[in-house]
Amino acid sequence: MEHKKNQKIDILVTVDENYLEPLKTMLYSLHQNDPQQAFTIWLIHEKIPTAAVKELREMLIGLGSTLEERRVAPELLKGAPTAERYPKEMYFRLLSGAILPKTLKKVLYLDPDILVINPLQKLWQTDLEGNMFAAAIHAGMTNLSYRINTLRLGADRGYFNSGVMLIDLEKARTQVKLQDIYDALAKYKNLLVLPDQDILNYLYGRSIKEVPEEIWNYDTRQFLSYLTRSFGKYDTRWTMQHTAILHFCGKPKPWEEKNGNKFTILYFHYEQMRRRFEALNKGRMQ
Repeated sequence: MEHKKNQKIDILVTVDENYLEPLKTMLYSLHQNDPQQAFTIWLIHEKIPTAAVKELREMLIGLGSTLEERRVAPELLKGAPTAERYPKEMYFRLLSGAILPKTLKKVLYLDPDILVINPLQKLWQTDLEGNMFAAAIHAGMTNLSYRINTLRLGADRGYFNSGVMLIDLEKARTQVKLQDIYDALAKYKNLLVLPDQDILNYLYGRSIKEVPEEIWNYDTRQFLSYLTRSFGKYDTRWTMQHTAILHFCGKPKPWEEKNGNKFTILYFHYEQMRRRFEALNKGRMQ
């Protein structure tokens, strides 16, 4: 195996079985666009079958990384608001400080509906300046989400997207309390739109360092918005050269039918390459 030259990056993922295929594509893109980087992938879940976890682990071994699994008890967050698009696993990122080993100082959380198209070292090395998280705000042309969430949740800062987050686990272990999350869920249960993201902003919005969305959490629905706001600078070529993370927010997802997203064809490319890699890797491991 080729020697990994950079300091190891700990990646956190929290999914249920329904998102394993997109997760594999995301992790494949991560490795393909930074092949010299050493990664440990931390999977927090409740009930993914053992055989499916084994398959994911084998793929990551083939890519030169390791998988660490943490299975949580079904009683954790029992009764928390969920939906098909937003399963219970979405809350685990907020509780990662309590779930992951105390030897871990920080972790980089990534949603499964992402492509990583450039290295992540600069985000990993971000100085949090005393904050617990680093995340991006999807401002949009009118920053409509800020005004809505100021009224809905009493937020006095921009509304941060929880799909990409650098987390200071040491701070999270002392500041993120399960009871606070339960209390916030009870208080806003009829107002929550994106439950875990709403809770992140309501409880911890003042402890988040903002990072540039066009680099670290590029909303693929907003190509024209980025292009306009940058006076034409953030075109496709700029994005491919400078953006590290493409985030396929909203619906439909790129692996679903009738998706007209500008970046869907790129997603198809990585998905197809990942499946080819998995087939070859399974042959080698048999």
